[in-house]
Amino acid sequence: MKESIDELLRRIGALQEEVEDEYRRRREEFEQKRAELAGELLRQQRRSKIGLFRFLLRTRLLVILTAPIIYAGWIPFLLIDGFVTLYQHTCFPIYRIPKVKRSDYIVFDREDLPYLNLIEKFNCFYCSYGNGVAAYAREIAARTEQYWCPIKHARRIKAAHERYPKFFDYGDAEAFRQGLGRLRKQYGEKEVEREEDKGRERRGEKDVEKKE
Repeated sequence: MKESIDELLRRIGALQEEVEDEYRRRREEFEQKRAELAGELLRQQRRSKIGLFRFLLRTRLLVILTAPIIYAGWIPFLLIDGFVTLYQHTCFPIYRIPKVKRSDYIVFDREDLPYLNLIEKFNCFYCSYGNGVAAYAREIAARTEQYWCPIKHARRIKAAHERYPKFFDYGDAEAFRQGLGRLRKQYGEKEVEREEDKGRERRGEKDVEKKE
C-alpha cells in the first residue's frame, strides 16, 4: 500500500512538471507570436478595451457600494505578507528549512494587457497580490507543518496542500518517530541541494578556522 502511494506521488509530481513545461512552452509561443504580430495584436487588443466612463456606467450600484469592503483586504494582505516574510527569514534558517521564494507566488503581469482599463488593471493587481500572498503564506505554513507536525488528520480535509500526502498516517506512532527526521529534510530536490551546499560551506569555514 505504501509503495503504491509513493508511486502515485511520483506520477503526480511528473504530471505537475509536464504541466509546468507545457505552460512555459505556450507562454514562449505566445511571446513569439506577439513579437511577430506586435502591431496588429496590439490594435486588436485595444479595440477590445472598454472605456473607463462606459465601464462605470455599466457597473451596478451594489458593486460600487461593496468596493470599499473588498479593497479593505489590502490591510490584512499586507500584514500577512509582512509577518510571514519576517517569520521565515527569522525562523527557517535556525531549523534549516529552505525559505520560500516570494517571487514564485506573487506575480504582477496582467496589468500590462492593453485591453484592460484602469479599474480592471487595478483589480488584476489586487487579485494577483491577494491570491499570491495566500499561496505564499500557505507554502510557508506547509513547510512549518512538515517540520513540526507532519501527521495526517483522522478526517479527510478539503484542498490539502501538496506536502500533505507525504505526512504520516493518523495514529501511526512508529512511522512518525522513525521517519520524522527524514521527512524534515524533504522539501524538494533543489532546495535540499542548496541546503547541503550551505552545510558544506559551513563545514568548510569551520575547518579553516580549526586550521588557523
